[in-house]
Amino acid sequence: MTEKNKSKQSSLRITALTILLFGTIGSLYFMFKTGSNQKSIVLLGLFTTWVISPFVGLILAKGLAKHWTKNTNLWLFITMLVMTVVSLTVYSGLLTNSQTKPAVNFLVVPFLSWLVILIVLFIAKRRNLK
Repeated sequence: MTEKNKSKQSSLRITALTILLFGTIGSLYFMFKTGSNQKSIVLLGLFTTWVISPFVGLILAKGLAKHWTKNTNLWLFITMLVMTVVSLTVYSGLLTNSQTKPAVNFLVVPFLSWLVILIVLFIAKRRNLK
C-alpha cells in the first residue's frame, strides 16, 4: 500500500469516527432534552443504551473494517454519514408529526438504523466476494 493510500485511509477513518462522535453526542442531547421530565433513571438508561447502540455498532464495524476491502470501507463510511444525518434530523423533531409521541422516534430510529447497517454490510460483503 502506498503512502498516499495509507493517508487517505487514515483521514477516512478519522472523519468517520468524528461523524459518529458528533452523531452520538447530538442524539443523546436530543434524547435527554425530550426526556427531561422523565423521573425514571432506569428508563433513561435503557433509552440511552438503545439510542447509542447503532453508533457503537458502527464503531465496532469500523474496527473490523481494517481487514475489509476499500469498497466495503467506503460503504461503511457512507452508512455512518447517512445514519448520523438522518438520526439527528429525526431526533431534532423536524420530521415529527404533532400527534406522534416523541419517544417513538427514539425507539424506531435505532431499530431502523440497525436494519440499514446489517443490510448495507451484508450487501457490501457479498459484492466483494464475487
